Amino acid sequence: MRFLLVEDNAELARSVEERLRLDGHAVDWAPSLADARDCLAGATYDLILLDISLPDGDGRDFLKSERRAGRDTPIIVMTARAAVSDRVDVLDLGADDYVTKPFDFAELEARCRAVLRRRGGAIQTVRSFAGLTFNPLTATLCVGDEVRELRNRELRLMEILLSAPDRIYSKAQLCDRLFSYAEAVTDNAIEVYVGRLRKKLEGTGARIETVRGIGYRLVAE
Repeated sequence: MRFLLVEDNAELARSVEERLRLDGHAVDWAPSLADARDCLAGATYDLILLDISLPDGDGRDFLKSERRAGRDTPIIVMTARAAVSDRVDVLDLGADDYVTKPFDFAELEARCRAVLRRRGGAIQTVRSFAGLTFNPLTATLCVGDEVRELRNRELRLMEILLSAPDRIYSKAQLCDRLFSYAEAVTDNAIEVYVGRLRKKLEGTGARIETVRGIGYRLVAE
């Protein structure tokens, strides 16, 4: 998944970013609301982690503007305000969840998974397709009695392709979903991960088809 982290505390942001990247997520860091809007103008995100107190405004105003504009990207608010009324306030404004600072990273990860399960549905649950069973929570493909483990970006790529079989994804679209702005990426990187995932799909009825000059799609043979 690709996350947008809106947090002005550089030390905390770096820690959250490192933890989420260990799980295979791409993370863009925005230290201000202006930076967050710039990021949103150029990329699509699966989840936004939003601080409340930012140098150029209140995160709640950002949350309100996103929901009033009809944008439904899941948002988890990170706040130091522990009062029940504060938590109720952000949920009523359209937040999908919240964590109270200081928080445990394991809790943050669990809340991210829970929100993505609620919003992503089929992407986040076990799916069967063309003779294989895909479980994103255990990062495995099962072919009969054989279990094949997926590495982080192989997992994310499988989630993307399986979310819409037969849909063609360009290399640019896959780069946008798999990598953050901070990572130097070439088209060859996508080819490498597609090649690795193809090997994991050998012996199943599924394959990744190259559509010349356009991109890739997952099809059933």
